[in-house]
Amino acid sequence: MRFFTGLRTGEINALMWEHIDFTRSQILVRQTLVDGEATPGGKTLGSVRDVPMLPMVRQALEAQFQQRRPDVSWVFATREGGPVDGHNFNNRIWLPLLRYLSLKPRRPYQTRHTAATLMLAAGENPEWIARVLGHANTEMLFKVYSRFVPNLTRRDGLALAGLLEQRPLSVIPVKEDVMTPPA
Repeated sequence: MRFFTGLRTGEINALMWEHIDFTRSQILVRQTLVDGEATPGGKTLGSVRDVPMLPMVRQALEAQFQQRRPDVSWVFATREGGPVDGHNFNNRIWLPLLRYLSLKPRRPYQTRHTAATLMLAAGENPEWIARVLGHANTEMLFKVYSRFVPNLTRRDGLALAGLLEQRPLSVIPVKEDVMTPPA
């Protein structure tokens, strides 16, 4: 889920089932987890938002929902039913997984960067991506992520040429009498 939503770590850890809208396929970001406590709002003004669920995210959440304990309201909960602690997740799940995959250690927050980069590389609208990530505008998006997506930083015109080759321009013939000024 982290790789496909762009949610911040505190936002993911603070998700409750009431924030999962399966009807509209949306994740309602309404709070963040800070030092184990759910805090309304979030890091920025744009933090409170609705994030679309990709099909694979929806499937994962539906599977999680089927396995949940009915008395637990957190999407990602501890055995005791509380929210997942970021440090425990990092030490017990994240870092062991990276070691198992022979990957260099990195913070779980990097998955947010991966999501943003994948969205840009896929050609999603930068303003939409900024809203999904909870940014107020596209400034941070381009400042941080555009260097990872070569086509966005090209300055030789080849990106435009490639687009035009995929979708050739149509020329509509113009009748002569339309161009003739009235007498």
